Amino acid sequence: MKFPLYFSRKIAFSKDNKNNLSRVIIFIGRLSVALGIIVSLITVSTGFGSKKAIKERLADFNGHITVKSTRSNSSYNTSVLDNQGLNIPKIKELPDVQSTQKYATVTGIMRNEHSFAGIIFKGVGKDFDSARFKKFLVAGTTPKIDEVGFNNGITISQKIANDLHLKVKDSIVTVFSKADQKPIYRKFEVVGIYKTDIKMIDEQFVIGGINHVRKIQDMKPDEIGGIDIFLKNVNDIDKDFPEIEKLVGYKNYAEKATEKFPQITDWISIFDTNIALIIIIMLIVVVINIIMVLLILIIERTNSIGLLKTLGATNSQIRATFINYTLIIMIPGLLYGNIIGLGLILLQKFFGIIKLNPENYYVSTVPVDLNPIAIISISVGILLISAFALIIPSYLISKISPVKVIKYN
Repeated sequence: MKFPLYFSRKIAFSKDNKNNLSRVIIFIGRLSVALGIIVSLITVSTGFGSKKAIKERLADFNGHITVKSTRSNSSYNTSVLDNQGLNIPKIKELPDVQSTQKYATVTGIMRNEHSFAGIIFKGVGKDFDSARFKKFLVAGTTPKIDEVGFNNGITISQKIANDLHLKVKDSIVTVFSKADQKPIYRKFEVVGIYKTDIKMIDEQFVIGGINHVRKIQDMKPDEIGGIDIFLKNVNDIDKDFPEIEKLVGYKNYAEKATEKFPQITDWISIFDTNIALIIIIMLIVVVINIIMVLLILIIERTNSIGLLKTLGATNSQIRATFINYTLIIMIPGLLYGNIIGLGLILLQKFFGIIKLNPENYYVSTVPVDLNPIAIISISVGILLISAFALIIPSYLISKISPVKVIKYN
């Protein structure tokens, strides 16, 4: 075993550390490392968890990638999707694509004796992914769509249900208007109530049969307004988007779920800045504390340094000894920090202890993401950066003269 590592382990586990200033210094060093790990783990897991949760909610409701007609533009009344150049079978064959579903939308107004609400009626077909949508349901179910005739069942948001005092099995009249034509009235039955916590979705969208939209929009029985494409992983949106874009035809366009609501996308991007800032601050605090621990340990063991130099140890060997010594001190702090940090994260993951206002944060509980790579990177990163940061202050050892130390004693 090399001398620096051997001697650093000897002094690190020496009983003398329990009876002098080293005990306090070691405790402070370990505490700073543990707190740095805990704060960093919580910041990364909640930051990445929030980004992922919001993206998944947007994607699971509207599709990870949506195909629409260029004539629709930003209108909520979708135009008929152009079939020229549109290759739906090829899109389905892409390895990252899990499923697709057709839809068409039209705007309307729901009203009753209590109030009224402007809505976007999203008509879906028999390929509607009700299993994916199930996570949003708070009561009832989704409409049973077979595209034969008109199914009058609809699923509305909890926000609309509260505004109009509706519950499952209640009926509601909806008015659809068309240019230069009389308003069209439709009576629907509420079969389900959902909640996504995304304000822009919950305030507007109603799920029903696509044949209603076809009738209102004068579409043919086989025409659709768009396609929702669901991927196997929400993080693959940017990677798969160019491939899907090539298969939609030049009269249609593809849109990412993260681009439909730019205000949410801008808000999500702030997470990256906040995560980086907090980790940098915690890293600085940890490094400063560890450097102070090293300097105090060097001062406290001046006699030992002088003796080692007298016995022939070089400055580089002694510096390596004290750097190893300080890093060994950090290890229990790393372990306790990971145990406590992961424990708090798991509590939040399984019990949702900390709640949020969905109107401001788009989620009702603080979401967490347990990413093994991020967890390991935090500990390894702090350890490596601390090791490099200790190199410069360790040069104080070269200023200690063994002659002066022995003479002073």
